[in-house]
Amino acid sequence: MIKLFCDGSVNPQLKIGFGSYFVFEDNSDLEILKKSIKVKMFENTSSTKLELEVLLWALKQESDKIQKLEVYTDCQNILSLLQRREKLESNKFKTSTNKTVKNELLYKEFYSFIDVLEIDFIKIKGHKASKKKDEFDKLFNLVDKASRKALRQYLNNEEK
Repeated sequence: MIKLFCDGSVNPQLKIGFGSYFVFEDNSDLEILKKSIKVKMFENTSSTKLELEVLLWALKQESDKIQKLEVYTDCQNILSLLQRREKLESNKFKTSTNKTVKNELLYKEFYSFIDVLEIDFIKIKGHKASKKKDEFDKLFNLVDKASRKALRQYLNNEEK
C-alpha cells in the first residue's frame, strides 16, 4: 500500500504557509525518503485551508501514479469533510444564511479526488512525545519538520 504523508505550517498574520509531503512505500529507504520530501509555499492561506491545499497539491502531483493510497494527516478538518459531504452538497455549499462556505472550491476538488481514488485517511496525533511515537508518527514528523523549517527560513529571509 502506498502511503502519503502531508502537513503544513502557517504564519496567520502574513497568511503565508508552507506545505510538505512525501510518498512512502513499505520498501522505501529512509535516507532517500528524506531527500524526496516536496515543499511548496502557499499564499493567502490559513491553517485550515493550508492543510487541504497541501493534500490537494500532493494528490495532483501523485494521482497519475497511484489509484489506492493511505493518507496520513493530523488535520481534523480533512477528516471531517468526509462526514460533512452529504450536507455540504445538499445545501449547495451554502451556509444557513445562504452564504457560500469558505473554501468551497477546495472542498469540491477534494471530493472529486476521493471519487476517483481509493483513499483511506489515517489520523496522526501531532506532537506526541518521542517515546510514544510509532513508525508512522516518526514518518509524519518528517513532513511536520520540513514545513516548519521552510516557514522559519522564509520568515528569517523576510526579516533581513
